[in-house]
Amino acid sequence: MAAENSKQFWKRSAKLPGSIQPVYGAQHPPLDPRLTKNFIKERSKVNAVPLKNKKASSFHEFARNTSDAWDIGDDEEEDFSSPPFQTLNSKVALATAAQVLENHSKLRVKPERSQSTTSDVPASYKVIKSSSDAQLSRNSSDTCLRNPLHKQQSLPLRPIIPLVARISDQNASGAPPMTVREKTRLEKFRQLLSSHNTDLDELRKCSWPGVPREVRPVTWRLLSGYLPANTERRKLTLQRKREEYFGFIEQYYDSRNEEHHQDTYRQIHIDIPRTNPLIPLFQQPLVQEIFERILFIWAIRHPASGYVQGINDLVTPFFVVFLSEYVEEDVENFDVTNLSQDMLRSIEADSFWCMSKLLDGIQDNYTFAQPGIQKKVKALEELVSRIDEQVHNHFRRYEVEYLQFAFRWMNNLLMRELPLRCTIRLWDTYQSEPEGFSHFHLYVCAAFLIKWRKEILDEEDFQGLLMLLQNLPTIHWGNEEIGLLLAEAYRLKYMFADAPNHYRR
Repeated sequence: MAAENSKQFWKRSAKLPGSIQPVYGAQHPPLDPRLTKNFIKERSKVNAVPLKNKKASSFHEFARNTSDAWDIGDDEEEDFSSPPFQTLNSKVALATAAQVLENHSKLRVKPERSQSTTSDVPASYKVIKSSSDAQLSRNSSDTCLRNPLHKQQSLPLRPIIPLVARISDQNASGAPPMTVREKTRLEKFRQLLSSHNTDLDELRKCSWPGVPREVRPVTWRLLSGYLPANTERRKLTLQRKREEYFGFIEQYYDSRNEEHHQDTYRQIHIDIPRTNPLIPLFQQPLVQEIFERILFIWAIRHPASGYVQGINDLVTPFFVVFLSEYVEEDVENFDVTNLSQDMLRSIEADSFWCMSKLLDGIQDNYTFAQPGIQKKVKALEELVSRIDEQVHNHFRRYEVEYLQFAFRWMNNLLMRELPLRCTIRLWDTYQSEPEGFSHFHLYVCAAFLIKWRKEILDEEDFQGLLMLLQNLPTIHWGNEEIGLLLAEAYRLKYMFADAPNHYRR
């Protein structure tokens, strides 16, 4: 009886320190609007309520009609027997099937072409000592982005990765990333990084518009405060910090099976496979073991917050960036077993320490009752009411609370709203800004919200607004879109950060 009461207590007291906090409406990756728009519209028509009963279309009704976004297998259990899918025209279906058969027959006429192209597939990815000292060949990936069908025919042995899962830091247009201007910027970075004492202020200034991939690993280590500016001290610092991390592993990791740590480890173990599920890299058992160790060690060393759902996402940008230091190809499909044990240990330790530095600045986002997020969401509401009163009043009219969509933006730093390649570019600027993750992020969220004002104002019911705000169409975003978003965020910060009266009515 006592054990049963204890279980009930913990269920009722889900926000105690160190407990696992679910994130409302979390869903990764963003859905393709072309696939979901018609379905959402049809469902909204079926479930539409008269205008007089608009209050009934509230958050509680929406919650009853949607399942927990953290559940595994939601997509597998999707009910496709709803009215929009029952009215399939048989003539259209037959015509489509005939077209598919005709296309296949055409492809089979020229087998020699596909056979000749398969011979060019490399047996395995190359591993280099460090991409900071080597020129990367990107022409093949550029062609693949511009012509996905050609990629499917020429590389049949390599899994086709959806655009949302591509990590390469190219523009959405597929333009080559290395222009003359960027070659000049890369040379300037190398000069800064090779100087005896790196000028961190100048490095931040250069990094704000984005960091070249070749020098991003060492730049991130410096900007996060993990590496010292003095070049002579860097090697010893890296060696000491990496040994310290693996000392934590030896000291604490075996305690994951102890009773008071079982809940934390179990939640981490459940969340890891959900991290970027479309990217094969993160589904490899060895990578998932690395993530489990990083998150568990961080959780038990920070008992005030413990592990909170969403922190698992914050490891991925660091892991990808530090992995790219040793990998010549794009990392989406890279098999980490091709790396040496020393390389893997370096990537793991560096990811842990840089993630720890990030979380040190926003830890109040994850402590009891998550006060940091509550304050930021309230600040976002005030800011939007001053920037775009029409959007703000539209939310109020349909009873949409900012906490219902912006909580995830703050908890996951927009990682559930943007492809990973965009997050990496965004973090270049966050690490260049003073209090980028804790302060500048607010203005990025405001600019991000106003970016979709037309789509927001077109939705005229609670459910449609929530579905839009939780599945914003950013699949095809690249460096260009992130650059414009950051420019608008900087403008908002310049106008409002030093003018608190602008918040007040």
